[in-house]
Amino acid sequence: MIFVMEKKHLKRLEEKFRTELKSKRVICLHIPDDYKFMDDELIDILESRVEEYLVQD
Repeated sequence: MIFVMEKKHLKRLEEKFRTELKSKRVICLHIPDDYKFMDDELIDILESRVEEYLVQD
């Protein structure tokens, strides 16, 4: 699984790695890329958004 924050990130990935992404699950989290590196608020948002994808039965 590959997570991106915004649709523009997904577009960039697809432009550069279209072939490699064919067998990958890419998930856009729809989080604006307006945060500073390691911002506590961003970390909290990321953790909450990816949790549903990482929890396994």
